[in-house]
Parts: sequence; structure tokens; C-alpha cells
Amino acid sequence: MPPPVAALPTDVRPIVEHLVTEDDTPVDNLFSEKQQRLLTEPLYASWLGQDRPFLAMANVGLFYAVEQPPFVPDMLLSLNVRCPADLWTKPHRSYFMWEYGKPPDVVIEIVSNRKGGEDSDKLKGYAQIRIPYYAIFDPERLLSDEFLCVYELRRFEYRPLEAPGALPGIGLGLRLWQGVFEDHENLWLRWIDRDGQLVATGAERAVLAEKQAEYERQQAEYARQQAHDARQRAEKLAEQLRQLGARPEA
Repeated sequence: MPPPVAALPTDVRPIVEHLVTEDDTPVDNLFSEKQQRLLTEPLYASWLGQDRPFLAMANVGLFYAVEQPPFVPDMLLSLNVRCPADLWTKPHRSYFMWEYGKPPDVVIEIVSNRKGGEDSDKLKGYAQIRIPYYAIFDPERLLSDEFLCVYELRRFEYRPLEAPGALPGIGLGLRLWQGVFEDHENLWLRWIDRDGQLVATGAERAVLAEKQAEYERQQAEYARQQAHDARQRAEKLAEQLRQLGARPEA
């Protein structure tokens, strides 16, 4: 397992007290809000970083320079970094790259209109700050005919992944999934593990655990019934032998 990345020494970190880290701008639509949680909660519920510390954030500022406005990706994943113990101090309220010592490993944008620059300004900007993987989920196909475009950083620019399902080196991939999340049927973007299986939400894990427990109860009941039937057959056979004058106990 690679060691956690070292942040900049405290005495050379930029002063951030004057920066606006939250402006109370709401999420642009309900679908995006649900989709963001579907990309973050399962990682903590089921994936757990494959024994690596990680941060999964939604709609949090990504600061790469003090004098530049931050990006605010719909979701970001950063490996080999730890969540700060105190989330209230200014340097811990957003993802300051100098605090974590690295850019995120994956950034995902969810397209809700044609004004977000997901395939232009953000595509260029995320490449400039060296984010290895960038995914654009376009559920209404506002930007192109593709629902999902996944890019890998090669040298200094993004190139589309021919097989966007797997993200090499991350231990995860992305997949479109038609299904029900929080009682809403739709086309969603989901994480998949190394085996191509969906990374389950906490609710899905609970359902699976309940089904597994019910299966185990049924198996235990079947075993008890089999043992009961076997005893009854043995007792019946013993009684028949006694009636014939035999001594089954001998």
C-alpha cells in the first residue's frame, strides 16, 4: 500500500483565511444531489479504499492556487489522504491541494445544462492541475450523444478511455446503471469494483445482509427438519424391529 502523501510543511502553506470556501449556492437540481450521494456514500459503506485512506467529497471547493477561483466538482475522490480530525478550521473546509500534497485522483461532473463548461473549460482546467481521471456524466445528453465520457491524463492532456469501465490504478471503475435509488427509477452513474460488481450502497448492503440472514435461517431450519425426520425414521425402524423380536439397541 502506498504511504499517505505528505502535505506542504506548515510554515510554507498559503494563508487561506480570506478565501471564500462556501457561498451557500444550492445544488442545481434534485437529480444531481442524489447522484452526488450515490457516488460518495457507497465508497464509505462498501469499498473502504481497499486498505488505503481516501476522501470522497461532493460539491466541495477544489483549490489549486491562492489567487485563482476554485473548481467545485460534483464529486472528487482522492486516495492515500486522510480526513482531518477538525473539519471546522479554514484550511480543512475545502480541498486545498497544498494541504493534501496532491490533486484528487478522480473528478466527476454531472451535466445539467450547456453552460457548465464540462467539456471545455473544466476539461482543460482539470488537466492543467494534473487530475489523473475526469468523468463527465451527461444524463440528458446535452453536450453529445454519449451519456458517459471518461478521460485519462496522458502527458498534459486528457484522452478518452476506450474502455471507460475501469480506472487503472484506482481499484474502481464507472458504469451506467438503470435502477432504483431512494425510490427513484432512473439512469445513474455507479462505481464498480475490480471484478466489475457494483459498489453497494449502505441500504443495498442492509438488504443483502437481511437476505443472507434469511437464507441462513432457512438452511438451519431445513437442517433441523432433516435431523427430526431422520430421528423419526430411526425410531420407526427400531419399533418395527422390536415387533419382529429383534433388539435394535444391541
